[in-house]
Amino acid sequence: MLFINKTKVYAFVGPSGTGKSYRAQMVASEKNIKYIIDDGLLIKENQIIAGTSAKKAQTKIETVKQAIFLDEDKKTEMCNAIKKYRPESILILGTSDDMVKKIANNLNLPQIEEIIYINDVATKQEMETARRIRQTEGKHVIPVPTFQIKKDFSGYLLDPLQIFKTKGKGQKPYIAEKSIIRPTFSYLGNFTISDSVFKEIVEYLASKIPEIHKVLKTRIDNTPEGPIIYMEVSVVYGYNVVEVLTQFKRRAKKEIENLTAMNVQSIEVVAKNIYMPETQ
Repeated sequence: MLFINKTKVYAFVGPSGTGKSYRAQMVASEKNIKYIIDDGLLIKENQIIAGTSAKKAQTKIETVKQAIFLDEDKKTEMCNAIKKYRPESILILGTSDDMVKKIANNLNLPQIEEIIYINDVATKQEMETARRIRQTEGKHVIPVPTFQIKKDFSGYLLDPLQIFKTKGKGQKPYIAEKSIIRPTFSYLGNFTISDSVFKEIVEYLASKIPEIHKVLKTRIDNTPEGPIIYMEVSVVYGYNVVEVLTQFKRRAKKEIENLTAMNVQSIEVVAKNIYMPETQ
């Protein structure tokens, strides 16, 4: 635990919806901080390395509990990640001094050395714009690239946001991509994709598998956590049915998630009959 005591802890504080996550990387860069704790996630240089986002929670109360690591399993996971990566410094994001102090305390981190406030890095107009977008569109920003959160936000991914940044005077600018998402509990509703889209994708993929002769039935149950897919197929005689269907399910899950940015909760594929090709 000695290395944790050497970790320098910083905090970035501001009311919800004022643009903290949007500016988190900028603040971290200025302080030469490579690790960020934001809404239950441990982020290192644009990549999620541990945790589950609190923004996925079903209620605002549950969101707060996850964000401050009251859940023992999530707390243990984060503490183990901190031990593994041994960060020299960490930036904790929160809506109040009390919140960031609770996070540091719950994760057994040292006392916070410095608190940076949103009004130190953003104008009143910028904060009001961010708050208006939050209230009218339900959009939240997480300081990681879109592909990093596909597995963590089932049905709530809105769009990526690219920002040109510079590492310092005379240095070439680079693009820092952030992800805009709508949490489960948003009163504006969930971003959804029609059942027919999943049906068409999975049936198209099946048509490209030589061992599958025909799709007999497809049922899609579109849940808030992602689609549940059930298929019945006819399999060509002479192939290992279990192996064919296992490989197809793996490929279909990957392709659907890549195309739609939504988690596939499960895929069940049942071989209802065997197709016997005509022999000459």
